[in-house]
Amino acid sequence: MPYRRTEAVERRLAEREQSILDAAQTIAGEGGMAALHIAAVAERARIAAGTVYRYFPSKTELIAELVARLAQEECAAMQVAGDAAPGPLSALVASIACFAARALQTRKLAWATIAEPVEAEIEPVRLNFRCALIGELARRIQAAVDAGHLPEQDVQRAAPAILGMLLDGLIGPVAPMPNGEAAARAAVQDMALMALRALGVVDARARGLVAQVALP
Repeated sequence: MPYRRTEAVERRLAEREQSILDAAQTIAGEGGMAALHIAAVAERARIAAGTVYRYFPSKTELIAELVARLAQEECAAMQVAGDAAPGPLSALVASIACFAARALQTRKLAWATIAEPVEAEIEPVRLNFRCALIGELARRIQAAVDAGHLPEQDVQRAAPAILGMLLDGLIGPVAPMPNGEAAARAAVQDMALMALRALGVVDARARGLVAQVALP
């Protein structure tokens, strides 16, 4: 009769995997992808390096799982923010502001998992993250276009352009660091305004939409 793990064993294994991913996330948030090594993760998680390898046979697989988890969390947050808005255009604004605010709160981690230069074997994993974010933005932009709130445009070009603007303007290497919570909120609002203008919303209406959004 084959061995079957008990619920307690399954729970302990899941908790151990979670602790490894939490350690990896903390390290990436402090030093970027360049700092993310199995030995460092093991030390932060207070386990042996061999234990990490049993869960993730390579650094690439560890990063892939970490990025996938963060992608799911970020897209889910954007969806919740957009779904809570009263209409397609305000939903787009809410999604953009949600992503911008969360990225700014975890600036180094966001840059590391989405845009920081990395080894060639890791880049496809990160590209999936960008594509997921672009897909969420494209869905909201298309809904606003279909409802007549935005002019007709190539949504498949517009969405990655908006994402690139948000990344470089908020968390890129040359983006200014906001000094304090009020400055951070202003930065998020400014980027949301720029995104709306780029998509074809006139300034007065754009300002009114952004002012109505509750930032996280």
